[in-house]
Amino acid sequence: MKRRAFLLAVGALAAERAQAQPAAKVARVAYLSYGTAETEGSFRRAVNEGLRALGWIDGRNLVIEERYAETRTEDLPRLVADLLRFKPDVIVCFGPTPAMALKNAGVDIPIVFVVVWDPIRLGLAKSLAQPEGNFTGLATAVSYEFFGKQLDLLREIVPRASRLATLTNPGNPLHVTGRDHRLKQIREHGFDVVELQATTPEELEKAFREAARQKADALYVSGDTLAYEHRQRIAELALKHRLPTLFLFRAHVEAGGLMSYGTDLMELYRRAGGYVDKILKGAKPADLPIEQPTKFELVINLNTAKALGLTIPKELLLRADEVIQ
Repeated sequence: MKRRAFLLAVGALAAERAQAQPAAKVARVAYLSYGTAETEGSFRRAVNEGLRALGWIDGRNLVIEERYAETRTEDLPRLVADLLRFKPDVIVCFGPTPAMALKNAGVDIPIVFVVVWDPIRLGLAKSLAQPEGNFTGLATAVSYEFFGKQLDLLREIVPRASRLATLTNPGNPLHVTGRDHRLKQIREHGFDVVELQATTPEELEKAFREAARQKADALYVSGDTLAYEHRQRIAELALKHRLPTLFLFRAHVEAGGLMSYGTDLMELYRRAGGYVDKILKGAKPADLPIEQPTKFELVINLNTAKALGLTIPKELLLRADEVIQ
């Protein structure tokens, strides 16, 4: 009886201590995207994979809240306000447009951005090595000389082209801040410039008609959520109007575009989980250097080249990371 009483007392004491100890904190992470939940689901899953590899499991020690603007810039302030009511520990934003919406709203909690070409020019950070604010993350690229390398590749495919059309989104802050440098690089590569803009799917159609009217020989599509969301249609329009087109992301080429040269998006999003992990464990964004991509991939769609009547130089095909046939 004494032994039984002793065991009951020990059990009661253990239960009392367990109740007295606070439950392990569940981290709260928010995702803010300019795109749609459907199209950007692969990005969301990549971030989740990165978090899972570091021990953060959604529904166990992590709660994730998501908001998608569906390419409607005017909805971003409302979505930011919604996420703030969720009281997240960290916000992960997909691209420059939601990053600027958070900055303009004066959000002061830690923010990890992914796929922002030049966060310094946008004012998201003071420098790559020492951001000094509440923003940090992964840049798509920073050096504008990279754009020159893209133009060199396009010149290899269409050596006689004289008029290059550029498709940008005036709602994308990086397309606005980078305009002068973009035009300078294009002219230095011997092209006349045909500037095209689109902020809606309907305007994409108009842009391609304008490119044809101005007799553009080739097209460069700047990296943007609108273009990414409608990459299939853009590939179709480029083929319809006989425009050899260069993109930043391989998904455009997989959708039927001619060629891309840029970083691996999925890898950037997976690596974002590492930033979130460090912040949840106490690190400050100001102390986490912004990462630049170290590997770029060249992808060529040979079927599209044939449909356009183009012969891709063998040397270029050998340098390609992937050739779609």
